[in-house]
Amino acid sequence: MKRALAVIGILALATTACSGSGGGNVPGVSSAGGPVTVRWSTWGSADDVKVYQEFMQDFEKRHPNIKLKLEPVAKYEDYHPKLLTQLTSKTAPDVFFVGDDNIGKIVSAGVLSPLNDLLGGPDSKSKPEDFFEGIYGGAKKDGKIYGVPNDTNPEVLWFDKKALKDAGITEDPAALYAAKQWTMAKYLEMNAKLKAAGKAGSIFWNWYGSTYSIINGFGGKVWDGGKFVATTDAKAREALQTLAKGYQDKTFLSADLLPDSNGPSTQFLKHKAGFYAGGRWMIETLKKGGELADYDIVPFPSQTGEPMPGAVAASYLALNKDTKLPKEAFTFLSEFVSKEGQLIRLKSGAAVPSIKGAEQVVLQDNYPAHAQTFLDVRDTGFANYPEEVGVPGLTADINDQLMKVWTNKVGFDQGMTELQKLVESKMG
Repeated sequence: MKRALAVIGILALATTACSGSGGGNVPGVSSAGGPVTVRWSTWGSADDVKVYQEFMQDFEKRHPNIKLKLEPVAKYEDYHPKLLTQLTSKTAPDVFFVGDDNIGKIVSAGVLSPLNDLLGGPDSKSKPEDFFEGIYGGAKKDGKIYGVPNDTNPEVLWFDKKALKDAGITEDPAALYAAKQWTMAKYLEMNAKLKAAGKAGSIFWNWYGSTYSIINGFGGKVWDGGKFVATTDAKAREALQTLAKGYQDKTFLSADLLPDSNGPSTQFLKHKAGFYAGGRWMIETLKKGGELADYDIVPFPSQTGEPMPGAVAASYLALNKDTKLPKEAFTFLSEFVSKEGQLIRLKSGAAVPSIKGAEQVVLQDNYPAHAQTFLDVRDTGFANYPEEVGVPGLTADINDQLMKVWTNKVGFDQGMTELQKLVESKMG
């Protein structure tokens, strides 16, 4: 979960235990005659509160009858257990974030309001069709929308031009991609040259975004017809074996295992690795210690060089089914994820809008040179598979089992057998 905080860093203030304020018979007015308070929650650090302050101030100025109370939890790993406890005890906020690895479980719990009619209604500032179908992920079930993507982070490969040059690599990955020559074979060839030059080829976080993107790049499948096939599909298995071998001979580094004193960002800034898989949040990292011109981005490669769907990290804004302020809570939700809301919130450069029409946030600074790649991956990409996120803890268990394989604690064949059994047991 270290990566989750890096991908979508957000806020930490005190929480309260009461549910939304009563609205009386007049929308937006409490029984005492004053404004009502809509409570909402997310995860993250206090340093990130400014990401939302401007939006909240703007919202309250336009809606003087609604006050917003933010109730974040500092650590991602603590957030969802607390939220589930609050939902069980009927003390949850009116509106709340849900991570893409937990959305399926919370949808299945029956505690969220379906949003189709509200989003499609006259008072909505964000329509269902304003969002890209692939990033709904587990937030959509049986045609019903239970969470709206609040923003995204497409997984791309950042590359270090200096590190590539030092390894004798003269080809530019982004130029190869534009020419439809960015193949998995070419990418692995570059990684081998980087390794031979005493550098790491690529740095990955151990999460579905990187792992499943590599599987896709080999032409493999992770899920097929509701069944987990990553261990049995020949191309997926080849991809996983390539990852295991690369981790073990240090061609690939796992960001999760690197020490804080020499972490992934440090190694990338010191030109010790050619590629680093990540999202738009990397811009802030590079600004703090790198020469911006040294870095650019490219999608994950495919077998043929043709573009392929890439992984997109997402989180969702959902409406508590038991809120006492459904109208005001939805007004907040709809405006938070709207084009105007995202233009206000995403100025920092940490994320990519989830809604159509806000692309200027990504393109306005002309950085990186191929910033359009973020949008291309978002437009055709996918959030984690609904089959996977629908099973509580399954994604984390898959990642944990794969880490045993990456670190050679279990052999590859044994690890794949155990992984298949693990998924099947969790699926029931």
